[in-house]
Amino acid sequence: MATDITDITHTTHAVEASSVMKLLRARPRLLALGEPTHGEDTLLDVRNELFRRLVEQEGYRTIAIESDCLMGLLVDDYVTGGEGTLHDAMEHGFSHGFGASAANRELVRWAREYNEGRPASDRLRFAGFDGPLEITGAASPRQALTALHSHLTSWLDADELLPCTAATLDHLLGSDERWTEPAAMTDPSRSFGRSPEAAQLRLLADDLVALLDERTPHLIAAAGREAWDRARLYGRTATGLLRYHSWMADTSPARMVRLLGVRDRMMADNLLALAAGGPVLVFAHNSHLQREKSSMRMGDMPLEWWSAGAIVAAHLGAQYAFLPTALGTIRHHGVDAPPPKTVEGLLYALPGDRLLVDARGLAAALGHALPAPRDSPWFGYFGLDPVHLAKADGLIFVKDLAQV
Repeated sequence: MATDITDITHTTHAVEASSVMKLLRARPRLLALGEPTHGEDTLLDVRNELFRRLVEQEGYRTIAIESDCLMGLLVDDYVTGGEGTLHDAMEHGFSHGFGASAANRELVRWAREYNEGRPASDRLRFAGFDGPLEITGAASPRQALTALHSHLTSWLDADELLPCTAATLDHLLGSDERWTEPAAMTDPSRSFGRSPEAAQLRLLADDLVALLDERTPHLIAAAGREAWDRARLYGRTATGLLRYHSWMADTSPARMVRLLGVRDRMMADNLLALAAGGPVLVFAHNSHLQREKSSMRMGDMPLEWWSAGAIVAAHLGAQYAFLPTALGTIRHHGVDAPPPKTVEGLLYALPGDRLLVDARGLAAALGHALPAPRDSPWFGYFGLDPVHLAKADGLIFVKDLAQV
């Protein structure tokens, strides 16, 4: 490969909001910043600093992260001036263990401080856009279904319009343990997702969401748009969870691909809803935000599905922008300096600890002789696929991740 350092220095810039915006073809409603691994606060510090500059210089007011969309409502209530403590927001407002992150804590603290004394229209907002899902399973649909039903009951004539009572929902849902059975992730026979009760709940959830949509003018006038938006979130989450549980009970070879696809579709639906009030900075794993198909191996089984980013990009076009992040080293996980003949290796040889890269410019400089993807010795880090450079709107490179 003939490319040397001098060939690509012109594609790099400081990681600044103004430089990011200059790389984009249009001002996006969703600006997605990806990370190649979870649990590294250095990457979240980069995110936090970029979000602050986007707020101050570009008018951004919302950040959405890969965390439970329902739990995130608690964080949003806190940062917009609600009651409770920062400890409560971190303890109960994040999924995937992200509430333990010092960088996430700093984001929430700063957002609350920024909002003090500001009118509601100028306040920062926080959103989780993942479903109530973990790698080991999915939550009960109880919270989402009952909240949707309660909203409709509060503002509509329940006796004439609603397809069921709260007592009926409670009876069909049963105990939450039947939905959260850990063994169901590896043993479909342990899933409750295709029981007669679950099938009936899917029909009722569909009817409740349809009623919410049909009565949109009345509900917005009566309760306000924000309450209506929240009810729509409950509806999306309820139907998505019931669909996810149904596929957990499936025994066909399509089971895992459909579970991955259902999750990212839930993410995409939440992002499209947030885009209506954009601009929004979105933060999640690269694999959830890229425009290309995502892939992984589970044992000997290769899996491919369309990511949330790919789905959203198909809807929004240039109003969706994606900046993946690539890394040099994570030495505390055995990821040492990248081989020179990889994209990460070329960037690692440049001066500077953090770089913003013109991804399309870098792809053009590399030409047809693209480097091979970097192999990671640690399963938790996904190296950059050079083939994806041409479809990214930019790239952030962080040279070294220090163990905190």
